[in-house]
Amino acid sequence: MAAMIEVENLRKTYDGGFEALKGVSLSIEEGEILALLGPNGAGKTTLISTICGITEPTSGTIRVGGFDAATNPKAARRQIGIVPQEVNIDMYAKVWDSLAFTRGLWGKPRDDAHIEKVLRQLSLWDKKDGNVMSLSGGMKRRVLIGKALSHEPNVLFLDEPTAGVDVELRKGMWEVVEELRQAGTTIILTTHYLEEAEAMADRIAVITGGEIRLVERKDTLMRRMGHKTLTIELAESIGTLPPVLAEKGVVMEGPQTLSYSYDSASGNTGITRLLTAIRDEGLKLADLSTKQSSLEEIFVGLVHEDDKEKEAAE
Repeated sequence: MAAMIEVENLRKTYDGGFEALKGVSLSIEEGEILALLGPNGAGKTTLISTICGITEPTSGTIRVGGFDAATNPKAARRQIGIVPQEVNIDMYAKVWDSLAFTRGLWGKPRDDAHIEKVLRQLSLWDKKDGNVMSLSGGMKRRVLIGKALSHEPNVLFLDEPTAGVDVELRKGMWEVVEELRQAGTTIILTTHYLEEAEAMADRIAVITGGEIRLVERKDTLMRRMGHKTLTIELAESIGTLPPVLAEKGVVMEGPQTLSYSYDSASGNTGITRLLTAIRDEGLKLADLSTKQSSLEEIFVGLVHEDDKEKEAAE
């Protein structure tokens, strides 16, 4: 699949010497959803604003839809729609007028059919004649997406699209994003809700300290770096954990509950030997269950690993 966004060796150094981006290279495919994750100060905002032409890079190249952002900035910028985290809409404007006005700002000719298509796609058609002020928080965010789509961009940047939105509306927003992807829109998502990235993204990019730590398909990342936890429920309570089980990495969570973590990608999980040891200790099982590591746990582990590397370097 062709790359919609290509970033090569992108650097951004601010006055005073702070290096926000340190040679970032990233390729985003046409029609995919990429979740860009990272802690505060990692460089997410700088990277996005630089790709979008809001911030000027110190060096490096950016191509959007095949257009070089340095030599053909207007053509590159027209490929992009941005949905900011803050709801910055004219609250007194009608929904239809808000989208139509934004389209005009991009120099696009009037196209009522396109505006109607976007409003219907975002379930805003019945709100088209109402003021933005009258809408719920979730609907206002949909208007932001509509404004970003009004000039028919191929790329959509979503900055914390569900911040402050309740769980039900958040799931509704996920459905909207999936529909946009199915329509061919390339979507770059930043979020602090790790379950959001896990639910929507095709690939995950992690940035810390101005550097891309990894870019990988979500399911591959989960398999490669995720661990599983085996929870063992005993039929009877025990006072202390037998030493042979402790040596195998078993943790006593309660008088009848034991846990054992293992690498799900490993060909030798040690579970068979563990169950044999439990039987040899005369313990009876009541139940077994496993839990896969979540993306949040993986992400926290990566950031923690990065912090340890920085401490070692210092």
